[in-house]
This record gives sequence, C-alpha cells and structure tokens, in this order.
Amino acid sequence: MRASVSQALQVCPVEVAIAVAGGSWKLTVVKHLLQGTRRFGELHRLLPLVSIKTLTRQLRALETDGIVQREVFPQVPPKVEYSLTELGFSLAGVVQAMDQWGAEYERSILAD
Repeated sequence: MRASVSQALQVCPVEVAIAVAGGSWKLTVVKHLLQGTRRFGELHRLLPLVSIKTLTRQLRALETDGIVQREVFPQVPPKVEYSLTELGFSLAGVVQAMDQWGAEYERSILAD
C-alpha cells in the first residue's frame, strides 16, 4: 500500500478516494481505459499534454492501488497493455459524473 493511501485511511473515505484516484491525469486514464485495454503509446497519444514520466508514474500508482492491471507480453519489442481491474471499473460512475460536470462547467464559463 502506498504511503499516501495508508495515511488517508486514518482520516476518512473521501481522503482515501482522493489518494487513490486524485492526482495528475489518473481519472482521465481511467476514463480511456473504461473504453477498453490500451497500450502505453495509445494512452500517451490520447493524453498528449502528459509527459511520459508523469504517465508512467500515474499508471504505476494506479497499478499499485489495484485500479489498473499491467500485462507484459514476452516479445521483442516489448508489448505492455493496461486495463482496468474490477475495482477500476467501479470508478465508472465517478468518472462519468465528473466528465459531465466538467462539460457543463466549460459551457457555463464559455457562455459568460
């Protein structure tokens, strides 16, 4: 268990959720993985503003927290695929609600 999750467990469930799903690009990664398994390069193309280092770090954290499964295929060049675990799929409602709220917020600020 990552230290941030361990600390959040001592506070409240909201802090646990933020420790696991909060952070740079994590929920956006989950949003794309809700559509199916993706390779690293696909995820990076879907998130062009994210550095490779940041994407790698966030995928590792999501894997450690049981949200993402990483499958490595023994071939040359190496092939790695990322998919959501059952726990990861349980974030679908949260991601969809935040996506909808973000779209509504965008419309409201553009209307001003």
